[in-house]
Amino acid sequence: MSVVISAPPRLSPIVLGGRHVRLEPLTRGHAGALAAAASGARETYGLTTVPDGEADALGYIETALRDQGAGRSLPFVTVASATGRAVGSTRFLNIEFWTWPRGHPLQRGEDVPDVAEIGATWLAAEAQRTAINTEAKLLMLTHAFETWRVHRVSLMTDARNERSRRAILRLGARFDGVLRAQRPAVDGTIRDTAAFSILEEEWPTVKRQLQSRLDQ
Repeated sequence: MSVVISAPPRLSPIVLGGRHVRLEPLTRGHAGALAAAASGARETYGLTTVPDGEADALGYIETALRDQGAGRSLPFVTVASATGRAVGSTRFLNIEFWTWPRGHPLQRGEDVPDVAEIGATWLAAEAQRTAINTEAKLLMLTHAFETWRVHRVSLMTDARNERSRRAILRLGARFDGVLRAQRPAVDGTIRDTAAFSILEEEWPTVKRQLQSRLDQ
């Protein structure tokens, strides 16, 4: 029997914390901190939406909060545990709540997502290639698979962004293919999107690999 996507309820903000990073609900009050985090070297931001200045950061946050209010997104500010400073942002997005036949064993609950994407992720230059990104992904994936019990987590990036594609593969996600002309790109072109995913049954192996990387 087929399933359809229903109108999603609002998701409550959550805090996810670890040894290296704390993911806090994104608010309008973070505009200055995000602007500061993005004010350093921007060479890696060419294919990623990253705010430039406090006014731009406020607009960035307003967009994220509108999506949150519609039940499509759950945005975070990424805070380095060692300093307490904001070093970037990330979010759950494209959250879907499916309508299942009553009593179906795969239904997680009316207010629980069935699938979600992790994306809109960027980090200040000094936080890139550190344990912060690895632990942030571990925290989000753990929440998605063990609290929400989703069936799939997707990760998407501009098909031209080889750096991002390699990072997603290092997380343990599998490459699903390229979605051609999928959305507007940051540079004003039409973007082909490289799609990756982790399935529920793959999560235990991925979790062990991420924990091992952090321990090292």
